[in-house]
Amino acid sequence: MPAPTLFDYSDHSPYSNPGNHAGLFTELSTAPADLHKFVCSAVVHYRAGGPQLTEAQKSDPDRRWLTSILDAAEMRAPLDGPRTHAQQVAGCCRDHTLLALGVLRTHGVPARSRIGFATYLRPGWNADHVVGERWDGTRWVRFDPELSQEDFDFDVHDMPTGPDSPFPTAAESWLAIRAGTADAATYGVDRDLPGLSGRDFVRDYVLLEVAHRHRDELLLWDLWGSRLRSPVVREAGNGRAETWVQETGMPGADVSDAELDAVADELAYLLVAADAGDQEAADQLAELYREDVRLHPGERVLTLSPTGHHGITDLSAH
Repeated sequence: MPAPTLFDYSDHSPYSNPGNHAGLFTELSTAPADLHKFVCSAVVHYRAGGPQLTEAQKSDPDRRWLTSILDAAEMRAPLDGPRTHAQQVAGCCRDHTLLALGVLRTHGVPARSRIGFATYLRPGWNADHVVGERWDGTRWVRFDPELSQEDFDFDVHDMPTGPDSPFPTAAESWLAIRAGTADAATYGVDRDLPGLSGRDFVRDYVLLEVAHRHRDELLLWDLWGSRLRSPVVREAGNGRAETWVQETGMPGADVSDAELDAVADELAYLLVAADAGDQEAADQLAELYREDVRLHPGERVLTLSPTGHHGITDLSAH
């Protein structure tokens, strides 16, 4: 199966489709600064400092569909106007990026999300993060829709790329760790969450990067196949997550660490090669993703949300 084309990336995935909000999206500007203003007005990071989340916001981070995010935002204030903290939807970088993809794809601009680690959010720390890429007619331009330019010394609307850039992808990070040129202990959600960091966490994000590249823009805490070996499962504790894994019958959870390392190695090399313009590598990656049951989500995923909601999510019910 061939890799997604520019036409595919210009079309909505089930996740990025704005549904009955498409009319508004056709009126929105695709200029980078305007995208930043819109997505950061609609969504606030659930872990951002400031006012405590309202009761309505506490379930927001599990809104994986753009239609759900927009419905919640519209119920609280007009989508095209300013809003207070309490009127925003509580989400994360994945949601800011999904909003940007929704606008760009509505205008026919090829766009996709990238999974990796930001070096610019906290000094000395590689924070798990999601950014966007848009096709400008000749190349993929990487951007962080959450960032204001005045706060950073690189172009946030046309970010440098590569393993030494402000945002190395999960694949680049994994290969650096495997080569011994990066310290795995400096990668993860937060220094204060040691269970959600380190070597295995980065390896797991390689699998997530592959999914997002193929337009399955799932939540960071949606788990399936070999992602059921994620540190997130161990962090859930109490044996409940392991029970849910057994109950789902989803293949891939029984893979050994050595096998999973080998899988991540292959995927990472293919991802990096595809980024460099190797179409054969991109096609091979797409075939692996579609054919290997350990790699792609089926109709159900295990959701281990930071909101405390843990359970099976039926994706086919959307």
